[in-house]
Amino acid sequence: MNIRIWLYLLVAGSFAACAADLEKLRDLEDRAGLERSISGLTSVAENTPNDSTAQYRLALASSYLAEISLELHDKSAAEHAAKTGIKAAERAVALKPDNAEYYRVLGTLCGQVIPANVLLGMSYGNRAQEAIEKAIALDPRSSQAYLARGIGNYYKPAMFGGGPELSIPDIRRAIDLDPKSAEAYLWLGLTERKLHQNAEARAAFAKSLELNPNRIWSKQQLDKTPAQ
Repeated sequence: MNIRIWLYLLVAGSFAACAADLEKLRDLEDRAGLERSISGLTSVAENTPNDSTAQYRLALASSYLAEISLELHDKSAAEHAAKTGIKAAERAVALKPDNAEYYRVLGTLCGQVIPANVLLGMSYGNRAQEAIEKAIALDPRSSQAYLARGIGNYYKPAMFGGGPELSIPDIRRAIDLDPKSAEAYLWLGLTERKLHQNAEARAAFAKSLELNPNRIWSKQQLDKTPAQ
């Protein structure tokens, strides 16, 4: 069997290779597990450079690692993971430029660089916005794409055209498109808390946990949010 095919089958069939299992590692803030997954997925991506799915899986895992690194206040690790993922996402987009989800992941990764390194905000912010807008244009019913745009505005300073007020419509649109999106409710809670709407934020965090009881960060946000 060709070594590239063997590597692909090995990792594609492993626990960490599928999106759902990568998501579980993210939910549990299992940084070591994601790092092991990324190591295997990197080997596959390098050995199958024309396989857009292999590039996408590496990008997705890197995005999850950047996400939990930010949650754990490790900005250096978040920046490194995001930049690693950007390369893979760019490759996936180049291979399949009509895939909305690939653009969504690319935009998410570019956006994750910004809270990790605010000095890179201008250049990566523009790249993130362009990729997310492309994702929405390709798939106007993508809940994740609208959520990504909402998260981007959450982090973008008001002086640059962002702010939590602008996040709310996109996050609510994401919920309308996917009422079972625990992530959308999590970010709705974060945005409402930033707007000092603590009671509403607690309700959103509670709904997020109802939909996904394994998400450690959701539980932490609910615990730290005052009742009023």
